[in-house]
This record gives sequence, C-alpha cells and structure tokens, in this order.
Amino acid sequence: MTLDPVLVTGAAGFIGFHVAQRLLAQGRRVVGLDNMNAYYDPALKEARRAELTGAFPEFCFVKLDLADRDGMQQLFSEHRFPYVVHLAAQAGVRYSLVDPQAYIDANIQGFLNVLEGCRHHGCRHLVFASSSSVYGANTRLPFSVHQNVDHPISLYAASKKANELMAHTYSHLFRLPATGLRFFTVYGPWGRPDMAMFIFASAIVEGRPIRLFNSGNMRRDFTYIDDVSEAVVRLVDRVPEGNPGWSGEVPDPGTSAAPWRVYNVGNNNPVEVPHVVSLLEQAFGRSAIRENAPMQPGDVPQTYADVDDLMRDIGFRPSTSIEEGVGRFVAWFRAYNRI
Repeated sequence: MTLDPVLVTGAAGFIGFHVAQRLLAQGRRVVGLDNMNAYYDPALKEARRAELTGAFPEFCFVKLDLADRDGMQQLFSEHRFPYVVHLAAQAGVRYSLVDPQAYIDANIQGFLNVLEGCRHHGCRHLVFASSSSVYGANTRLPFSVHQNVDHPISLYAASKKANELMAHTYSHLFRLPATGLRFFTVYGPWGRPDMAMFIFASAIVEGRPIRLFNSGNMRRDFTYIDDVSEAVVRLVDRVPEGNPGWSGEVPDPGTSAAPWRVYNVGNNNPVEVPHVVSLLEQAFGRSAIRENAPMQPGDVPQTYADVDDLMRDIGFRPSTSIEEGVGRFVAWFRAYNRI
C-alpha cells in the first residue's frame, strides 16, 4: 500500500471522519484538516477527532480554516499531497438562508485555496464533495450526472455547482485531475445533528414534535455512510482522464475532454420520509409526535440518484437498506448519548 500522504479536509466532520478512518485502516498516511467550527456542537467533532487519534496514533490532525490563504499555502508546501479528498464545507441548505457569507468563505474562497494548493504542489488527484442539491429545479428522475444542472434553488447548491465549475477550470487549464461527488442524504453513526435522521432521533427520545415538511410528502435517497466512504476510497486511486468522445457540439455535463468528471453517490432507492420516522419509532420503542409543515425554501420534494456510472467505473453500488442503516444508526445514537 502506498505511503503517499492523503489530505482529508473536514476530517472531524461526518463524512470526512469515516473516509479518514477507512484510509487509515488501509495503511495510508492521512493528514486531517478541520477548523472545528461551531455550526453544530464542536464536542461531536472533538469526539470524532479523538476516535481517529486513539485508534491511529500516526494520524496527523491540523486545525486550520480553509479560508486561511497563508495557512493553506504552508500546509500544501510542507506536505505536497499527491492525493486530496476535500470534504470540508459549510453545509446545510436551510442555514444558507441565514448566513450566506459563511458559504462564500468556506465553499468558494476555501475551495479556491484547495485548488491553488493542488495546482502548485503536484497533486495527482483531487476528489471533492459536491451535493445532490445541485439538481435544484430538475424534476426528471432519477437524477443523472449527464443532466444539465444550471438551476440551483439555494445558495448552498449554487456554491457546490460553483465548486464543480472551478474544478473543471483547473482541470482544463492545469490538467489537474479532479472528481466531484454528488452525495445524496448521507446518514449513519457519527452523523450531523442538523440532518433529518439525527433531528428525528433526538425529537423521539426527548418527546419533542417532529416537523414533517411538505406535510410529509418527501422522498429522499438515504445513503448509508459506510457505502459512501467505500465509494470515496475506491475513487481516490481512480484518476480521471479526459473523455475522448466528449464534444463541445453536444457537451456531456458529467464528463469532459479535461481530466474531470462527477459521480452521484446515492442509494438508488428513494424512501418516504414518514417511513424513516416509523423505523426510528420501532428502533427506539417510542412513538413520535408528528407535525405537518409547509415546504421549506430551497428544499425539493424528492431525490433519487442514478448511480450507473459509479457502478460501471468502480464496480460498486451503495446498497445498505434503510432498515439496516437505521438500526445501526440508532445503536450508535444510544451508545453516544448513553441512552
């Protein structure tokens, strides 16, 4: 196994933690970056970081903000990472209506600093997080990377679409190989408290109401974290090459003549949100208090990932059932919260 260092940004975050853990278990050297901000309880981020350093003493953690241009330049200059897995971001569709500036600082300026570090210090492959939210106003299902995605409906989605465009530009100009990953409703142990699964679980345990937006008429392609991290790790060593069949006459949005492409990372099996609440009720042995609420600004009624490209290129399709995944999540939630 190669000893080339891998930079994982957002290593104390949900997906970053799991990806770093899996890379370390493979014997890879990992430098993990996180700014440990207070978007949600930093104690959870600290617990994830402690889990990594406890199990893997060789894990190197760096507390640094992506938007710190000088700090990022110094980090890349010191390590000259051949592989970068960029998972740090200001997340959340709804929060982007509250603090839009945070999305520009982290997702635009921060990503530019990552791209510049990769460009100037010999990065052989940049794998970066995009989001299913880029599909925005699209309604044709399942969502395919070969669809046009020019109609985002939240600033978060726009920032992720911008990341794909910025990465493509660097791939075209500087031949930087880059792979973007559109994640679909990731859930599981060590999940984020601002995401539906965690919110629902907390409400059931604490006896608070669960707000079901769009009166519960919502479907999500819930994707279990182990499936997501497996896909990410497999893609690290799959360096994209330009698509020789790509044509500017009929441009394929999912590939390019440059060494750039995007993949959906989803379960390919959307689930009704009220069904997830029912599974959580069963797992906790408690009933939820359900309240219907209108659709939230920037939200969409359903998501559904076409993952044919992912399966074809790395021989892997996320497949953990929602029943199995919820069971594992609840077991972790009980242990973490000492329930």
